[in-house]
Amino acid sequence: MAGELWQLLGLYLLVVNLAAFALMGADKSRARRGAWRVPERTLFLPALLGGALGGTLGMRVFHHKTRHWYFRWGFPLLLALQLAVLGWLQLRGT
Repeated sequence: MAGELWQLLGLYLLVVNLAAFALMGADKSRARRGAWRVPERTLFLPALLGGALGGTLGMRVFHHKTRHWYFRWGFPLLLALQLAVLGWLQLRGT
């Protein structure tokens, strides 16, 4: 049972991180074209829901939102918190 939960959590984290990465890429593409942009809170939502790694990687790969302190520091801070929670869950054996 615990193994199945970890698999579901892993799948969820994969999807939410891919979504965060893709949103950063899409917003950068829209910014270059001068098109309608993705709202910043929409960029933060997947990061808050476990996709901080994807958001941070997307920010670095696409060189997007790197001048905004709340992205530059917020995404890595969220990532550190999410890794700490995963480590805590691992130690608990859940």
